[in-house]
Amino acid sequence: MTLNILILCTHNSARSVLAEGMFNHWAGVLGKDIRAYSSGSAPSGRINPHALAALQAAGIDTEGYRSKSWDEFTGEAAPEIHIVITVCDNAAAEQCPYWPGKPIKAHWGYPDPSNAPEAEKAFAFDLTRQAIGYRVLQLLAHPLAELDSAELQTLLISISQN
Repeated sequence: MTLNILILCTHNSARSVLAEGMFNHWAGVLGKDIRAYSSGSAPSGRINPHALAALQAAGIDTEGYRSKSWDEFTGEAAPEIHIVITVCDNAAAEQCPYWPGKPIKAHWGYPDPSNAPEAEKAFAFDLTRQAIGYRVLQLLAHPLAELDSAELQTLLISISQN
């Protein structure tokens, strides 16, 4: 069974997109049956070009990436979500919609690289991508299919503190 992960940020334009890319990339490289998606509570309608550039510089295909609402993941046709990870403080504080199946929730906070001075934005986005990748690899190092919900929740919290 594919483990579906939804990464949330308010605008779905930077951090959540970076996390979606890193999860899907590393899951593929490591042969893990994981699919990540990203969305936002108030999507901007566009992905920050620096986020796309940071992923592309790491060799990650960004074809088809788009900013989308979390509403796409609440309907009958949506994939069953097993884990929801918020990556910005605004999204972590918002009331999330009902997710069928009661997924495990965690918060992995990152500063918004969009707030960096223009001359430092590319570097800020790359650092954020690397930081997210570090946590993704920590999670993927575990036999996720063998963990029960409580063990997985504990692991996600532990990783958020690194």
